[in-house]
Amino acid sequence: MSKLVTIFGGSGFVGRYIARRMAKEGWRVRVAVRRPNEALFVRPYGVVGQVEPVLANVRDDASVRAAIHGADAVVNCVGILSERGRNRFDQVQAEGAARVARIAAEEGVARLVQISAIGADAHSDSAYAATKGAGEAAVLEAFPTAVILRPSIVFGPEDQFFNRFAAMTRLGPVLPVVGADTRFQPVYVDDVAQAAVMGVLGTAGPGIYELGGPDVESFRALMQRMLGVIRRRRLIVNVPFAVAGIMAAVLDLVQTLSLGLIHNGMLTRDQVRNLRRDNVVGEGRMGFADLGISPTAMEAVLEEYLWPYRPGGQYSEIKETARHLRGQE
Repeated sequence: MSKLVTIFGGSGFVGRYIARRMAKEGWRVRVAVRRPNEALFVRPYGVVGQVEPVLANVRDDASVRAAIHGADAVVNCVGILSERGRNRFDQVQAEGAARVARIAAEEGVARLVQISAIGADAHSDSAYAATKGAGEAAVLEAFPTAVILRPSIVFGPEDQFFNRFAAMTRLGPVLPVVGADTRFQPVYVDDVAQAAVMGVLGTAGPGIYELGGPDVESFRALMQRMLGVIRRRRLIVNVPFAVAGIMAAVLDLVQTLSLGLIHNGMLTRDQVRNLRRDNVVGEGRMGFADLGISPTAMEAVLEEYLWPYRPGGQYSEIKETARHLRGQE
């Protein structure tokens, strides 16, 4: 019988790419999610019965144990960018990661891969970064041979970075950004998935790997690149951190006063803290080179999925060609 991998958050942005790659490797894939009925799209990644969504919540011991039982390897992709309801940073990214690692060790799992993030630091003033760091420490304590992957901003067809800002360009002539000079090292989602698969297969040694693409650019430069791809002209305006902090505080307060009914999905105070720091691979850190992976450049991928944001959508090139021809008449 083929081996089994359990992927927590396997229907999410990064998780679905790992699930697809593991299915191609011939493994049975158990996609552990809170809402299995919303993850049925993963089934076609393999043959009938090879990829199956199952119910699991990283805040609950029993469901985590049931999802891990019988697995040869475990990948934890669960993480949140902002808090909502009972999904708190500490419960999901620290306690949840610790629970998965502890139970994986108790169940005799051979390999564990934890998806973290560049900037993870248990002593950070950012709750996101601090809980990522605490989660890493807990994982290594329970499962010392774990492979921990720290990607920079992840891009790809389903991302919430380039897609989000490209959509914002439809709202007006100005594109506001917080931390225009903050540097990022965007990494292609399938490259992260490839690294995770290497961890599952044992071709990546234990330890922490920081994953960044071949390009390091400021937030402003990334937005200029995106505008070039979607062929729109917008004025990029840097929102000072002081102003952004006030805006985020008001948005956070609205969410609190509404008892969570109004979710602050725009800008939180914690996100402002994170935007003050560069999000790039640290000097001397293990990374793609140690895995033998050549990271994919943004220019090779962005046009494949950002074209719907062009003024003419899929017909933009035809319209541009027609304009040039009319101009030559």
